[in-house]
Amino acid sequence: MIRSRFLLPLGFLLSACMSVAPSEMPTRASTTSDPLLPPMKTFATPRPDAPKASNADIARDFLDLAFRLESGRELPVLTRFEGPITLRVTGKAPISLNIDLNKLLIRLRTEAGIDIQRTQSQNASITIEAVSHAQIRKQLPQAACFVVPNVSSLAEYSAARRSQRTDWSRLTKRDRLAIFVPADAPPQELRDCLHEELAQALGPLNDLYRLPDSVFNDDNVHTVLTGYDMLILRAFYSPQLQSGLHRDEVAARLPSILAQMNPAGARQSPRYLPATPRSWIDAIQAALGPGSNAVARRAAAQRALGIARAAGWTDHRRAFSHYALGRLTQNYDADMALSHFRTAQKFYDQQPGAKLHSAQVAQQLAAYAISEGRGQAALDIIDPHLNVAAQHENAALLSTLLLLRAEALDLLGRSTEARLVRLDSLGWARYGFGADWAVRAKLREIAALSPLKRRDGQI
Repeated sequence: MIRSRFLLPLGFLLSACMSVAPSEMPTRASTTSDPLLPPMKTFATPRPDAPKASNADIARDFLDLAFRLESGRELPVLTRFEGPITLRVTGKAPISLNIDLNKLLIRLRTEAGIDIQRTQSQNASITIEAVSHAQIRKQLPQAACFVVPNVSSLAEYSAARRSQRTDWSRLTKRDRLAIFVPADAPPQELRDCLHEELAQALGPLNDLYRLPDSVFNDDNVHTVLTGYDMLILRAFYSPQLQSGLHRDEVAARLPSILAQMNPAGARQSPRYLPATPRSWIDAIQAALGPGSNAVARRAAAQRALGIARAAGWTDHRRAFSHYALGRLTQNYDADMALSHFRTAQKFYDQQPGAKLHSAQVAQQLAAYAISEGRGQAALDIIDPHLNVAAQHENAALLSTLLLLRAEALDLLGRSTEARLVRLDSLGWARYGFGADWAVRAKLREIAALSPLKRRDGQI
């Protein structure tokens, strides 16, 4: 997968994300007068939800994930690593990379049952090379990070990128591959790349928009591996499967594999969500991807919503269509954007596994409430989603919700409580947004929403 920044940081100034085309490569300065920021906060114990889907749906998802590339191209056989997997890190890796990687490897061993260990050997199965954003963009201009088979360095990939050697469809099993991640990214973005790219280095190469609770979804809402994802990876490495199996052979074995690994899924009724048509995917990518002006983006978002309505969708894809259009009309028609955000929230609230999606919309709705001076309404919107953001280890979202909460408390005259909440938010912001200047920019952006701050000339 090529991971991209699909959901852009919140653009809150109401008055006044990036997606990529289908790919063959699996890949979503402070001034001295400023006060010192608190230490960076990080998440401790993972709290993934158990999979909520039926085993029938999961089996269908597994086959579509494992036997197709993101471009839609079919893969002839299942490929995976056979035997113990070794992993090394090269390049100028920041401290956060190694900390987050070690946490991820523990989860892969305990939750997915994958035999994977770190090594210093140049013969490692997987090499994670930490390079700069600029080096990644030179190879794939739209990518934040990506994974490639049969190479161990960016230089090796550069020499072989147009050869059959890096063609995923020609693999019969996985022996050696490389993941390229941005060493100069904020800690959360770097962690997100580790989760998504390592998951696809080990397992499925495709993404499916119909999955609500998975990183294997190009909407990039989920950024750390979910309980669903760990089940998919555990099934991928079941002793009943091996590299070289064809789709029908895997399909015949999946029911017994999933019955053993996920007995709760046998009691769930299948939803059989319809496949996502290429026309909707193309429209969403045109709306949220690079290379188009604002008018063309809005038109593409309108097409996506029209397709979702015509298909009769009521799932998270219908909600995402409204959310995307809301984001693209905020600076064009604030009332229309608010209507789309509210509709998106309505659909998300009806879907199992869409709590994180709802939290993303909540920050938009809370911003509107604060800009109108409705502090209590903003608190009512924000508070149910704080634990969701924390559970899903999204520090950028959590810090944004907390900063919004601080502004809402100020509107209610609870200034002491507001200062404490704001201070708490900044530790999470350092992990989510990275550099001090980016944290302070987010602080100013959200403060600019408040009619109190605008009236008093504080911004």
